[in-house]
Amino acid sequence: MSHRSADVVILGGGSGGYAAAIRSAELGRSVILVEENELGGTCLHQGCIPTKALLHSAEVADSARTASQFGIDVTFDGVDLEKVLSYQNTIVTRLHKGLQGLVDSYGITVVNGRGRLVGPNGVEVDDELITGGAVVLATGSSPKTLPGIGIGIGGRVVTSDQALVLPSVPKKAIILGGGVIGVEFASVWASFGASVTIVEAMPRLVPNEDETISKYLERAFRRRKITAKTGVRVTEVTQDADAVSVTLGSGDILDADVLLVAVGRGPNTASMGYEETGVMLDKGFVVTSDRLRTTVPNVFAVGDIVPGLQLAHRGFQQGIFVAEEIAGLRPDVIDETGIPRVTYSHPEVAAVGLTETAAREKFGENVETVTYDLAGNGKSQILKTSGAVKLVVAPTGVVVGVHMVGDRVGELIGEAQLLYNFEVDAAQAAKFVHAHPTQGEALGEALMAVAGKPLHVHG
Repeated sequence: MSHRSADVVILGGGSGGYAAAIRSAELGRSVILVEENELGGTCLHQGCIPTKALLHSAEVADSARTASQFGIDVTFDGVDLEKVLSYQNTIVTRLHKGLQGLVDSYGITVVNGRGRLVGPNGVEVDDELITGGAVVLATGSSPKTLPGIGIGIGGRVVTSDQALVLPSVPKKAIILGGGVIGVEFASVWASFGASVTIVEAMPRLVPNEDETISKYLERAFRRRKITAKTGVRVTEVTQDADAVSVTLGSGDILDADVLLVAVGRGPNTASMGYEETGVMLDKGFVVTSDRLRTTVPNVFAVGDIVPGLQLAHRGFQQGIFVAEEIAGLRPDVIDETGIPRVTYSHPEVAAVGLTETAAREKFGENVETVTYDLAGNGKSQILKTSGAVKLVVAPTGVVVGVHMVGDRVGELIGEAQLLYNFEVDAAQAAKFVHAHPTQGEALGEALMAVAGKPLHVHG
């Protein structure tokens, strides 16, 4: 067996893995990065980038379909999915090539193959042993399914991976799961002309978000004729060459062309040698300290295999953190609650910090909230979007949660996360001047309302 070594060995080249590699190289460490498939991982090839490309195509389709509302005459002949996928693939390919060039420019050695942890400082790839002073586990996640549901059998039941490359738009689609992935695909397919039904076991869509925001999203989806059946479970799925049939616990039976199973993602930790080497797992996830150290000295873990939000930008930040931790820089521990989260549906959902429920559990009943409806925001009316901005404020006056729903509100999350992460006093933040007309004014109006001086809201 051949052997080589580096200061840092990284298993997985997705968001967390390549961020750790690049930051380690910047800090003067030699790096070997092991990746089974392609650099960029799920985010670049099956997640963030391709799905957001689809969502932009969907937005363009909606704009073309409703152009007459804005005084523009357009003939809309439908969606050419082959061209949509070509557009999507062009973006992925361009970004992939750029990432390859970036990694190469830092002198990072990339080993293609399936790696396996074989010791506290060793990774085995095919017939080669790669050792390092530190090892970073960054093997990502894969779509989850449910017992008794045959993914891919007959082609009528798919995960998000297969949904990205469907050759045609389904006429009728059922989506099992009303979280981020489910509502984003519901939004895409509805914009492309499909009849969509979401089945969610929890009482509401995007159940991890603030309840007020969920209600706004559900109303918006009803206006788009997207059906949401919440608080109900699937008891049986059958399919044949022509259709898929879903039986619900309520006794209802739904039929469709495609069933998308969007019930979350599970960590890629099985058969990776983790437990055999002493790395503790909990329900498949790697157990770490707040400094992302595993139960094996000098072995770290980042990204989707670590319990918490499964977000690419969380993986990036954890990768940077671990590289600096290995280098002895003692970076500040990442506040998971301060990581912004955006669901890129139509309308978008964006949030950072605590929900109202979580804030009341933490601070008691003296938590203050204010919700500003986008109906009073000029730019939102120009865009013909509805929604709201909700602030959650601790008894001390500090902003501890910002929750938004409406088209393009994801662009406001930068200011929102500064309010939370810098523990800004809401009354002080109310002094900020927001350009007019912008959607940012909605956040400003909410802050002014908290400060007791609302301008465009009464009562």
